[in-house]
Amino acid sequence: MTGLIFKNEYSYSEKIQQMQNDAIYDIGFDSDTQNAGLKAANKILCTNKRMTSHKLFLSNNCVFNCAYCGCRCQKEKDYAYTFTPKELAKLAVEQAKIHKQGIFISSAIYKNADYTQELISKTLKIMRNDLGYKGFIHAKVMPGADPIVIHETGLYANRLSVNIEVAKSSGYEKIAKQKNKNNIINPMTEIYEQIQEHSKNNNIFATSQTTQLMAGSTNEDDRTIMRLSTALYKKFNLKRIYYTAFTYKEQAKGYEEEQLPIIRVPHWRMVRLYQADRLTQLYGFCFNDVTPESNPFLNEDIDPKAAWALRNMDIFPIEVNKVDFNTLIRVPGIGLVYAKKIIEARRYCKITHNMMRRMKIPMDKCSYFITCNGKFEKDRKVSEENIKSVLVSKHTQISIYDLLMQE
Repeated sequence: MTGLIFKNEYSYSEKIQQMQNDAIYDIGFDSDTQNAGLKAANKILCTNKRMTSHKLFLSNNCVFNCAYCGCRCQKEKDYAYTFTPKELAKLAVEQAKIHKQGIFISSAIYKNADYTQELISKTLKIMRNDLGYKGFIHAKVMPGADPIVIHETGLYANRLSVNIEVAKSSGYEKIAKQKNKNNIINPMTEIYEQIQEHSKNNNIFATSQTTQLMAGSTNEDDRTIMRLSTALYKKFNLKRIYYTAFTYKEQAKGYEEEQLPIIRVPHWRMVRLYQADRLTQLYGFCFNDVTPESNPFLNEDIDPKAAWALRNMDIFPIEVNKVDFNTLIRVPGIGLVYAKKIIEARRYCKITHNMMRRMKIPMDKCSYFITCNGKFEKDRKVSEENIKSVLVSKHTQISIYDLLMQE
């Protein structure tokens, strides 16, 4: 099989950089009791850590012609490469040592889905058996891949993923003509069933599955995306859904009749989708809460939980010394960690506004929605617009990586 092929000579670092370019297409109190409560609360820290992975590409020589992808077959390239499994396995282990991260092996569809998947499977097998790599491996599964090669890949990977990409299945014909609902959903179903089967029998196999959605690829609203996300999490027991902002920079060959508009979906929309996703997966919200029919798009200037609170002012204020954990985490400014701190501190004393401030809880956000011992800290009579002005977030400063760390 042909090894790494470039039209021009590239240095090692340039080859790595080119692979990374291709990879983007595919994250003090006075009383003793108050002191005891504060001390107990502040011991509670956010310890969840997300496994990060360094992404490497097997090939950028794709037989598909997805309009948005830089690896598409009808796009002119200055380079074309395909690694052998042995070459990529060695490179992957080297990169894992350098970056001290797991490895994500992905690829364009080289020749066909099964052939590409077999190369990925062989790469993983060499990493495990020949090079002794014991770290985390996330492997991409090609659209339409056969269950047998999916199984072979899952024997050596910790996580598998198939990218669903579009929020409406009609979008495939518009921007990814070789893809369709079946060649995406069938592999996702196969992965789910194999994970379930192997977990029952305690066999070695990948333990989780993820997918990716592009926001704005079919002119859909956020309610459509969140409704689909909810269904995907439920049907396939997904570990995560990753959101990307759809970008169409130039007219792609093969899509002249579609006359696709040039578009760059703003970064803030992706941030809001990640926030809404975490509310549905970790905070007990449903997609109707974060994207009701009356407000199908997420707000640019205010996060989804704050927007929900403003739409439901009739249920506030809540008394922090009485309500349960699931109610506390619905208050703007009070997340999972802060709610745990409050519940823990309540075992020792009554919570006050000042005590919450000492816990570093953002009182400017939550004061309009809570009472401590029956008392407000803020004037409850202020208008909704004034409250909203306090809740406006600097979305451009929000890190996608920080959002991904919230497992």
